[in-house]
Amino acid sequence: MLIMPSLVAPAIPVGALAASGQPTLPIEGGALLRPWRIADAEAVAEAFQDPEIQRWHVRRADSVEEAREWIEGWRSSWHSESGGHWAVAGVDGDRLLGRVSLKSLDLADGKAEVAYWMVPAARGRGVCTCAVMTLTRWALEHGRFHRLELEHSTGNQASCRVAVKAGFEEEGVRRGAALHADGWHDMHLHACVWQG
Repeated sequence: MLIMPSLVAPAIPVGALAASGQPTLPIEGGALLRPWRIADAEAVAEAFQDPEIQRWHVRRADSVEEAREWIEGWRSSWHSESGGHWAVAGVDGDRLLGRVSLKSLDLADGKAEVAYWMVPAARGRGVCTCAVMTLTRWALEHGRFHRLELEHSTGNQASCRVAVKAGFEEEGVRRGAALHADGWHDMHLHACVWQG
């Protein structure tokens, strides 16, 4: 296969993320973002029994073993530089509050997609917004990303509030862009671009 030479250097050199090690990041208000642990599998399986998580993330966990496999994939994605997945945990690092992720990494253009969910007990307290802001700050200032995108179903108003409060500007609607259990959803696109 012929590879065409690029006229610009990649925004994030291949190997830079994997070599840096996935950080643990303190979140304002007494929580933290930390890499996933295999021991989190039971809490992940329980979280995916929640109808709201199933509704917006279009998945369910049928067993702790299945959740364990997800976590193994989330952990390995850092080393392959295909994603970055963090557990949102209580300040002690143990109690699972949710998940915040960088998906669909494009190192050449310095782009990634942000995704998140919170367990029911952690909702409505600003934890999700603070977690997204913490990850965004790290990704733009230290991870060398240039643009982070975030999209949610236009029907998911709670996710929209998190995006706006976390500083992601509204850019438009992608019509019929995602298939959910109840049919095709229009997706609201937000983005945050490095201004440094």
